[in-house]
Amino acid sequence: MTQAEGLLPFRFRPATEADFEPLLDLSVRTLRTDLERLGRFDQARRRANLRKAFETGALRMIECSGVPTGCIGVQQQPHQLYVFSFYIEPSRQGAGLGAAVMRTVLAEAPGLPVRLEVLRDSRAARFYERLGFNRTGEDGVDWLYEKPLWE
Repeated sequence: MTQAEGLLPFRFRPATEADFEPLLDLSVRTLRTDLERLGRFDQARRRANLRKAFETGALRMIECSGVPTGCIGVQQQPHQLYVFSFYIEPSRQGAGLGAAVMRTVLAEAPGLPVRLEVLRDSRAARFYERLGFNRTGEDGVDWLYEKPLWE
């Protein structure tokens, strides 16, 4: 269990099929405004994208005091750590939990660059920039980010 500064401790556990519908709802609540702004919100696409994330087997639930509070996907690949599907309950955002989760994940892969994608012009982009990620490119509606070799 990890302690976020000033927050309840959190822990990771593997996502299970029982988590799928609640996480689909969380992803919609988290992404809908940005996806609508980009003209890309589609409930069926959201379901398919989350299903793909589940199929990786790399999706972790984030729990605070046993209560599901979000999720994060982490895949360690030979030359990078790839982070995806990082969602925190909107009521818990802005209090340091996301940064604490990301610091914990980053500590798992010292010496590897960390890469992720973020919806263009989203609040999440600013969050990652504050954590030291640099925008390296664009792919459609996504901005590509990288944190150089993590030490």
